[in-house]
Amino acid sequence: MFDALEVSLDLVRSLRVPVLRLRRRDRALSDQVRRAASSVALNLAEGRRRSGADRTHCWRIAAGSAEELRAALRVALAWGALENRDVSQALELLDRVLAMLWRLVR
Repeated sequence: MFDALEVSLDLVRSLRVPVLRLRRRDRALSDQVRRAASSVALNLAEGRRRSGADRTHCWRIAAGSAEELRAALRVALAWGALENRDVSQALELLDRVLAMLWRLVR
């Protein structure tokens, strides 16, 4: 089992309801959240099967997507499209994924 991938999948699951709520208020931003969250998990999985610099590159992309996801959630909060209670679990999981990625790329 690859813990970082499993936590990223928990992150995606935690965003199911908030993304539906966001979609009613801001379709474009909800699509961005979905793409960024999916990219984190997909790049973690791809990197797991790569080696050397390719592996690190995939994990750096995953980290970039995780930061993009954090920014998108903060934008949704700033616009009032979501509330803190909607994304608090996702933000905690996102911090965990980012910490794991930091260790993976160093």
